[in-house]
Amino acid sequence: MNSPKLPSPPSSDHEPEGGLEGGRKRATINDIARLAGVSKKTVSRVINQSPFVRDETRERIEAVIAEWGYAPDPQARGLAFRRSFLIGMIYDNPNPQYVVNMQLGLLDGMRGSGFELVVHPCNRASPTFLADVRTFVERQKLYGVVLPPSVSEDERVAKLLNEIGCAYIRIASVELDKPEHMIVGHDRMGGAQAARHILDLGHRRIAFISGPATFRSSHERRGGFEAALAERGLTLQPSDIIQGAYTFESGVACGDELLARTPRPTAIFAGNDEMAAGVLQSARKAGLSVPADLTVVGFDDFQIAQAVWPPLTTIHTPTREIGRMAAEKLIDAERRERREERDPARTEPTLVVRQSSGPAPVV
Repeated sequence: MNSPKLPSPPSSDHEPEGGLEGGRKRATINDIARLAGVSKKTVSRVINQSPFVRDETRERIEAVIAEWGYAPDPQARGLAFRRSFLIGMIYDNPNPQYVVNMQLGLLDGMRGSGFELVVHPCNRASPTFLADVRTFVERQKLYGVVLPPSVSEDERVAKLLNEIGCAYIRIASVELDKPEHMIVGHDRMGGAQAARHILDLGHRRIAFISGPATFRSSHERRGGFEAALAERGLTLQPSDIIQGAYTFESGVACGDELLARTPRPTAIFAGNDEMAAGVLQSARKAGLSVPADLTVVGFDDFQIAQAVWPPLTTIHTPTREIGRMAAEKLIDAERRERREERDPARTEPTLVVRQSSGPAPVV
């Protein structure tokens, strides 16, 4: 079947019905609908990448759009929908690489959608925290919000967003909300993988550096780690657990304390890579060789894991992929169920073995 012949693009002596631009008429969405022989609503669905348009109709509309050089006016779209085409990311996280990777993932998911990202760092401990979140959302007239940990774990934020009618996606290590509002990272599973790897190497004097108590991920990673140790009959004593802050500096401080003990641990699992990198520095200061004298395992598999020496054995979390999924889920609710059912394991952590882990030293 031959494709319909398209009219020529508008010129000074051939002007379609539409608004003025630079002294010359330009095509409007009504023009595109008329030329393609469809409704304005169908054109809008194609522009917004809805799956509920037949391929033949989509191709015809896209051909007309390309021929006439039509582009929707973002301000007009915002007015029509009574909102901006902006997605907010509200975060309070001490790990800059997590923030960067999450932003990259969100931008991946928004590419080609016409949406833009606005980031809002905050402090959950601030007395104006909730008021600041409300002001940010309402001033920007956000289409929706993505909430990474630890903001995602604050029920007050979810309640506020529901009250003001703002769509949101929460990213967390466990299910905290209805499925349509959640991307779950399964941190407990990653903690268990770290424990099994350390035990398989023969270690029995093991220590754990947790993240801040205000992060649910700290508790989930510890819970998975301790549960897997218990499967092999090993229990961490309170003295084997020390709290860090998900920062390099806290990893150094915790590592110094643990490695000064007698007997010292032969393996340390740190709750993230920043702290694990700090432990590597502590080991060097103490004159210890990694992994001959000490095995170090991290969590996240961010860029620092391969930038240190020796490169870190760690638990890979698909942070960028999770960000992409969150953006797509927020923008394109119509297709999200099929996408998630197609590959339900995309957010699960996996063990990555590098040179920082080795057999327990013979004593």
